Amino acid sequence: MGNILTSLLNSTGALQVYDRVFNVIQNNITNANTPGYAKQDQSLISMAFNPAEQVWGGLGAGPTLSSRNEYIEQNVRTQQQVLGDAQQRASDLGQVQPLFDPKATTGVAGSLNSFFNSFSQLAVNPNDQVARQGVIEAASQVAVSFQTTAIGIGQVSANAENQTRNAVTTINQLTTQIASINRQYRSNSATNTDAGLDAQLHSALESLSSIANFSAIKTSDGAVNVYLGGQTPLVIGDTQFGLTADFSSPQTVIRDAQSNDVTSQITSGSLGALIQEKNTTLPGYLTQLNTLAQNFADQVNGQLSQGVDKNGSAPAVNLFSYNQPSDAAFSIAVTAITPDQIAAASASAPGGNGNAIALTQLSSAATVNGFTFTQAFGDLSAQVGRDVSTAQQDQTQSQDLVTQAQQQRQTQSGVSLDEEAAKLLQFQQAYQAVGKLVSVLNSLTQTVINMIP
Repeated sequence: MGNILTSLLNSTGALQVYDRVFNVIQNNITNANTPGYAKQDQSLISMAFNPAEQVWGGLGAGPTLSSRNEYIEQNVRTQQQVLGDAQQRASDLGQVQPLFDPKATTGVAGSLNSFFNSFSQLAVNPNDQVARQGVIEAASQVAVSFQTTAIGIGQVSANAENQTRNAVTTINQLTTQIASINRQYRSNSATNTDAGLDAQLHSALESLSSIANFSAIKTSDGAVNVYLGGQTPLVIGDTQFGLTADFSSPQTVIRDAQSNDVTSQITSGSLGALIQEKNTTLPGYLTQLNTLAQNFADQVNGQLSQGVDKNGSAPAVNLFSYNQPSDAAFSIAVTAITPDQIAAASASAPGGNGNAIALTQLSSAATVNGFTFTQAFGDLSAQVGRDVSTAQQDQTQSQDLVTQAQQQRQTQSGVSLDEEAAKLLQFQQAYQAVGKLVSVLNSLTQTVINMIP
């Protein structure tokens, strides 16, 4: 009778263990598409069996095991950081590229050609009023083209500033969420095996990785400490340390919770790209454009000053003006010059076309760091094109690496519905077999009880 009762107890215990297995399988299937979720497995243990010591064995439930591999998770986050950087650069610099099309009939390149062509036409008939007006109109188009290009760069820079604000806000939201999760881990040790909480934590970490580079260190209680650039704390236990974006100077500055400048620690992710664009890349383009605009205006004004106008007098006003070299492209404009004041003739031959010819020849003079005006603009256009091409290539390569890392993670810890279905069938058959054994043992027990007088 004792052996029957022992078998009955062992069998019912096994049924309870199988119930836990079914719950884990059901949870896996339910969360197959939940961001950050890692497949769970219910471990089974064989209970001690020693009849001499009245220990009768049986099946027990061990801890629920997570299939998550932290090294693989770190690899995914690292690749996400690189991808976030490349995507941001490809998107933002792609907005700049149309401003620097050296083959466009409009824009700086086209307007420069039209401007020098207008002087070529003026040289044919230097006293023609229409040709003189054509020079002023072509000059106005050059000024507008420089201004439009500079404003376009400024708009991309302003957009980068707004996106930086949003990125910092998102970082603070995610780190607040991570600190809240850490608080739950610390308040209840049972949450160490909470698959849902674990999924929320890793989903937040992965979202954070696309914005900025950081290191995540897991503590013994299940919490994760997060350090920006591996140095500045963002989350320590259940405490969050916020970042702020400082735009009080032309350079974007990111400050930590103590207002320290931590900009240099952000080297990748979308925020790293935004900082690089705002502080280095876009100002570099604008500096070269300002240099070109200043040089162009100065060279044209200088050449015109050597000639004489329609009345044989030295020109009383320049053709171009600008505020200062640092914003020449923004501020370049045509003065209130009149057609009669265009100095088409040389001082030695009033009424002629000597200065108009000299201005036409200026188009082929290497006056901008060894380049002509159009070559200098073409060189700047080529630089922008290279930067865009590099960003696009980096984006494609990074996306491939992210996909590979995610596939590796899916193989390691993702939920396979086929695998879960096979496990479900396996344990269902085991459950049915044990259930049948319980039924038989119950029947035998009843028979033995009935035999007792």
